Amino acid sequence: MMKTLDVITIGRASVDLYGGQVGGRLEDMASFQKYIGGSPTNIAAGTARLGLKSALVTRVGDEHMGRFIREELAREGVDVRGVKTDPERLTALVLLGIRDDKQFPLIFYRENCADMALCEDDIDEGFIAASRSVVATGTHLSHPRTAAAVLKALRLAREHGAQTALDIDYRPNLWGLSGHGDGENRFIESAAVTAKLQATLGLFDLIVGTEEEFHIAGGTTDTVAALRAVRALSGATLVCKRGPMGAVAFAGAIPDRLDEGESGPGFPIEVFNVLGAGDGFMSGLLKGWLDGEAWPRALTYANACGAFAVSRHGCTPAYPSWDELQFFLSRGVVNPALRKDVALEQVHWATNRHGDWTTMRVFAFDHRMQLEDMARDAGADPARIGAFKELCLDAALRVAGGRPGHGILCDGRLGRSALYRAAGTGLWIGRPVEWPGSRPLVLEPEIGPDYGGLSEWPLGHVVKAL
Repeated sequence: MMKTLDVITIGRASVDLYGGQVGGRLEDMASFQKYIGGSPTNIAAGTARLGLKSALVTRVGDEHMGRFIREELAREGVDVRGVKTDPERLTALVLLGIRDDKQFPLIFYRENCADMALCEDDIDEGFIAASRSVVATGTHLSHPRTAAAVLKALRLAREHGAQTALDIDYRPNLWGLSGHGDGENRFIESAAVTAKLQATLGLFDLIVGTEEEFHIAGGTTDTVAALRAVRALSGATLVCKRGPMGAVAFAGAIPDRLDEGESGPGFPIEVFNVLGAGDGFMSGLLKGWLDGEAWPRALTYANACGAFAVSRHGCTPAYPSWDELQFFLSRGVVNPALRKDVALEQVHWATNRHGDWTTMRVFAFDHRMQLEDMARDAGADPARIGAFKELCLDAALRVAGGRPGHGILCDGRLGRSALYRAAGTGLWIGRPVEWPGSRPLVLEPEIGPDYGGLSEWPLGHVVKAL
């Protein structure tokens, strides 16, 4: 069978609500930014940005957050045929914050959530057979129902000649080992968890984890001994992440010292946010692995993608495009705070834009002063201007017919109803910020002297200034 996909990830899918304020407790957060999250979801998006044909197998709720995940994945270029809608359960949520450069509190809202209802019936053999690889993550081995789904996917992958990978992704409280407020904790010893993980290790060609994650997989807190315990159960290449020290790969026997493994260069960047860094790392590693690169090169990709995540806000939004990664590797670190590197941020923005807007057909009806003057001269009720703009929107939608490359220019003062109705239609939407006829430029009052009014705009709206 022809392989039309490079990688299928399977497991968690959530909405991440990241605290907008940095340096405070979660209790003190006043606003949150919404992103897709969950390790397999992040990896699916991260690999898509690097040019791999990726897909996700999971469940989401039949509600707004579930639709957000599906739509955002599609915008990132991820195949969503394996994303099932659960009619009974809610999409998982995670609240996260940046306390300082060492503390990153998070709370998982995953009680009976949609992705934990994933079952064997959700695994389609034809879909799995179409992929070159299947990537599992540890959390979905924690429950018999989800574990059965993962094991079926792995069995089918191996039957159809696909490679298999495990990101250990150990979260103790998702295994029921600690309370809801302990989401930040990355390691608690558990013989039961070790036994469950070890029962599956022989199914993988690649196993990736931090030192602590190999401790739980190997059943000991001696890292070399843990790696050797895993090696005794699996012939997979083992990749051990070591934080600022980079990562090492072991394709064969485990040596006495970790430094004797194959490695790639690390990058001296500022630690801003470690959440999601492992998924960025895994995305880069999979790119190198599936492209047949030698381990030092694959680890270079992985370390660089992890560095992007560590230096930016959010998980998936932080990950680089392939062009961005190549730019970074060729130029090197200029500013250790990558999110403040102007040239790099320009490449990030330009190469991760959603949609193809190379050809635009835009109907402009953002006129304000002109229409108000016409209404006054005709003795007409100015309230009818809004109705006129609704008709303009109807015309734009009819011409677009659901096709890309069409848009509107509409204001939020006289055309508010039309502007709000245009949301979610697929139209490109531009909004004026200038007060009509002002020279020098004066902004519409709704924008505010500090531009704070822009925070009320939907993310897809584009500023237009004449």
